[in-house]
Amino acid sequence: MAKTKSKAKAEGYIDRRSVVRGGAPVIAGTGIKVLDVAVRYEVMGMTPEEIMVALPHLDLPRIHAALSYYYAHKTELDREWKKSLRKIGRLRAAQTSILEQKLGSAKNLHR
Repeated sequence: MAKTKSKAKAEGYIDRRSVVRGGAPVIAGTGIKVLDVAVRYEVMGMTPEEIMVALPHLDLPRIHAALSYYYAHKTELDREWKKSLRKIGRLRAAQTSILEQKLGSAKNLHR
């Protein structure tokens, strides 16, 4: 009797190691964070198929696994995401970008 292949669990598609993206959960074998997929889905309103077009090296099972992982760990991942947004805000406030430095007052011409 031939053995049937068992399907991998959603967690099998997700990897979390301290040496990869600072320990953030990523899609196994890629550098794509679960949050990268979740933000595209939740905030940008992209469908899983649109995410697959934007990230063509991902297939639908991996995208769905990332979303499943996100919803299973939503509170923790949302906290991490908000923390990173605050950090980005502090960095932007402390340092103007090179483009802003070059544009100077010209950036306010159309306001």
